[in-house]
Amino acid sequence: MGIGSTVTSRNPLNRGRTWVGRARSGFREFSENSPSRFAILIFAGLIVLFTVLFSLPISSATGKATGLADSLFTAVSVICVTGLATVDMATHWSVFGHILIFIGVQIGALGVLTLASILGLAVSRKLGLRARLIAASDTNPLRMHHGPVAEGQAVRLGEIGNLLATVAISAFVIEVVIAGLLFPRMLLDGIPVGEAVWNSFYYSAMAFTNTGFAPNAEGLAAFENDYFFLGILMVGVFLGSIGFPVIYTLSRSLGAWRSRHKSKDYRREHRVRWSVHVKLTLVTSAILIVAGAVLYIVLEFDNPKTFGGLNAADTVFQSFFLSVMTRSGGFSTISIPDLNGSSLLVTDMLMFIGGGSASTAGGIKVTTLAVLFLAAFAEARGVQDMESFGRRIPGDVLRLGVSVVLWGATTVAVSSILILQISKAPLDFVLFDVISAFATSGLTTGLTASLPDAGVYIMAATMFMGRVGTVTLAAALAASQRQQLYKRPEERPIVG
Repeated sequence: MGIGSTVTSRNPLNRGRTWVGRARSGFREFSENSPSRFAILIFAGLIVLFTVLFSLPISSATGKATGLADSLFTAVSVICVTGLATVDMATHWSVFGHILIFIGVQIGALGVLTLASILGLAVSRKLGLRARLIAASDTNPLRMHHGPVAEGQAVRLGEIGNLLATVAISAFVIEVVIAGLLFPRMLLDGIPVGEAVWNSFYYSAMAFTNTGFAPNAEGLAAFENDYFFLGILMVGVFLGSIGFPVIYTLSRSLGAWRSRHKSKDYRREHRVRWSVHVKLTLVTSAILIVAGAVLYIVLEFDNPKTFGGLNAADTVFQSFFLSVMTRSGGFSTISIPDLNGSSLLVTDMLMFIGGGSASTAGGIKVTTLAVLFLAAFAEARGVQDMESFGRRIPGDVLRLGVSVVLWGATTVAVSSILILQISKAPLDFVLFDVISAFATSGLTTGLTASLPDAGVYIMAATMFMGRVGTVTLAAALAASQRQQLYKRPEERPIVG
């Protein structure tokens, strides 16, 4: 017997430990020491698993195996809740395949590090400080660095357990409510009860997760004039795009309001204070939705292929619907290639921005855009600090935001160059579909479905980097911050 085995057998901490216990300890150590790599590993593992499942004959409607390119792309699109497809999602897959899609978008919608935290909690059976930091980094990557973090976060460390519960409960409740509202409408349209139940829950899940797949071959064509149906989808997409930290704050505010109303105690200290993150998310999202709708009205009101044949009220509604869907919703009542080039560019910008942090939406996130504008506004005023809603925003948040934007722009640029070279398609169509893939939007000009396998793989990688990259990059950058005990001489390069 060697010295190492003797020491191990005599170590009271290791004595009696089974391989399951050692595996659990190793799993916990890896997840706590490298949460970004852990998150990427989890998503990559899920994609591999779903690729295998989608390639099985039982997953296709014809009973034949699906090729690797289509299976992989579908798996990435589902797990990254994108909504792009290389096959007809309504007709290509069997009942088993559609069940896989439904389950996959639910898993993917949880978020990268939130999913990692939930799995870590399930394995380690506890949520320690480091695990709370991992979960908190999905709401605020600045939590990952060592050292003090300013108060007033969207979700505090002590509330992370409640947040994880809110993620699961809110997703379930919102999807059930949306499905309950859609179900009677489908019955009125003459859809059989069983099919109406399935379609209601399917549309509900695709709206809240901001995926945009449709269970029926005609898609939204059957409901393009049903404003109640479309309005419910808009609500579902908006709730999914604002982020779980915002939903958590709103739920706490609603609970506090009910308690105050019941007890008739309206003192200020019994109210829930909204953080700067919550306020910025809601205000910026509202501004972008309204601005997008106004631009679509101005740019498309005379386009006979889109809104040109509609009256004023229909034009306004359809413009708001399209603006909301650019948050990452993926549904569309019009043919995207029929949009004017100016509208395609506006859609590119809105998709690139995306939705709220720790949401089911993609993009660089609305708070990132807000921080960049606050920095520019502060610079124009000649003040050193960024301020919003009576609070000062530290400079490291700006550096993080710039890094996320540069990551997104670089990913889109590289992918667009490669797709242009492979497909020889027009730049506006290529740029649109690449941004849609990066921002996990799901809107398409039809280019993605016509790409050869090489282009399909590039688009799949773009979706993966868009869904996983921004969050994990931010967390990795924040975690890499370290204290420096010296400063080099200062010198200012010429900028601008």
